[in-house]
Amino acid sequence: MIFLLKLLTLFWEFFQIGLFTFGGGFAMIPLVKEAVLSNNWLSEADFYSFIGVCESTPGPIAVNMATYVGASQCGPLGAVFATLGVVLPSFIIILLIAALLKGLTQTKWFKGFLSGAQPVITALLLSTGLIMLAKAVGYGGNFAFAANVEGIIIFGLLLIVIAGAKKFFKKKLSSIQLIIISAALGIAVCMISELF
Repeated sequence: MIFLLKLLTLFWEFFQIGLFTFGGGFAMIPLVKEAVLSNNWLSEADFYSFIGVCESTPGPIAVNMATYVGASQCGPLGAVFATLGVVLPSFIIILLIAALLKGLTQTKWFKGFLSGAQPVITALLLSTGLIMLAKAVGYGGNFAFAANVEGIIIFGLLLIVIAGAKKFFKKKLSSIQLIIISAALGIAVCMISELF
């Protein structure tokens, strides 16, 4: 009975996240964090670590996050319930729009809704990015800061690589290239730091 209740809680929490998040997977991160921490599914440190794992694995980050949290709590069945919860709202809404409301996107109500939602989406994405940056360089919350030298070095090297690519190759690196370069920099910096 407790296991079934936990499965239903996973489904319900991720269903709400899927239903009320606009702007893609990154906009979901603050809502997932709130759900995960309030239900004691992960510690805050584990949550930020798993974001890196979810971002560097194939697939949408929202699905990866739901699958990971569900699996960590209830195994494969938990992964299915959480993943189903996060994707079901989008699936239903898209079906409704495609089948019933073809002209909806041209109405002033829909355009007004999007105009109202865009600032919130922007704020959520910016907030998530700034929090992740702060955690990566050593911010521990409650004004505690212990410099993460490796994180600062990797961040600095990544900025140099991005600037160099723009200057010398006249092109912007893709997200895939940035993930691969960041992973390589992380491995190199960690291996070098172990020598000292």
